[in-house]
Amino acid sequence: MGLLSNRVERSEIRPGDHIYTWRAVYAYSHHGIYVGGSKVVHFTRKKEAEGSDSSNSTSSLLLEPSSECPTFPDCGFQLPDSGVVLTCLDCFLRNGSLYCFEYGVPSAVFLAKLRGGTCTIAQSDPSEVVVHRAMYLLQNGFGNYDIFENNCEDFALYCKTGLLPVEEPGIGTSGQASSAIGVPLAALLSTPLKLFAAGPLGMATVTAGMYCAGRYITDIGVRKDVAKIEVENLSSHLGRRLIEDEGSVNVWSEKPKTLLPMKRKRER
Repeated sequence: MGLLSNRVERSEIRPGDHIYTWRAVYAYSHHGIYVGGSKVVHFTRKKEAEGSDSSNSTSSLLLEPSSECPTFPDCGFQLPDSGVVLTCLDCFLRNGSLYCFEYGVPSAVFLAKLRGGTCTIAQSDPSEVVVHRAMYLLQNGFGNYDIFENNCEDFALYCKTGLLPVEEPGIGTSGQASSAIGVPLAALLSTPLKLFAAGPLGMATVTAGMYCAGRYITDIGVRKDVAKIEVENLSSHLGRRLIEDEGSVNVWSEKPKTLLPMKRKRER
């Protein structure tokens, strides 16, 4: 894979690879985990219920009718209350090109990639562990989809590394999302510095520098607010953010219980 493109051929990918394809004329990319057999597990929005009749519960296990993909009858398998789906490689790509996400890249290479969502400094776990996480989440879910906080790239990054944010709920690990936010934010924050910049070239240099620095410090391989979490410990019913929010409420609710008795003793 080169510096400008991570494009690969189908014959080059192996089970456990984090793959992606560009959509909407390179406006964004969709990510997934290749599990072998021309199958991909990826994360998207939960499908809408087809009806309230319980007789439809069996048919609702398929995201799309099997006639949509005659090659693979199980293409589109998705549990009713989950956004994790199993599709064939053709349906995942939608006639787009195939790219492979890079792991363990040097800092210089990471910064040279002008667009986020193509590589990370973090190291990948063994392929069998990656496939296990993806297949487990297919059966148990990955919480609620959110384009900035819990998207398809976040899903693939977790499958590859087992790392999740634990100290700052609501901040995802997607490099693509951080880039989308980082471009306007870098331009905004660099405005005071433009007074010291020498013309348009200087302003562009300052903005680009802040953008690259922002991408670097938000990379999952650099961040200090992430921890290794076993896939079996993830909830199949609640999103990660909801679980963390409930934990923070419990912490705060315990404080008055410990402080009030101490206060009463002092008053006596």
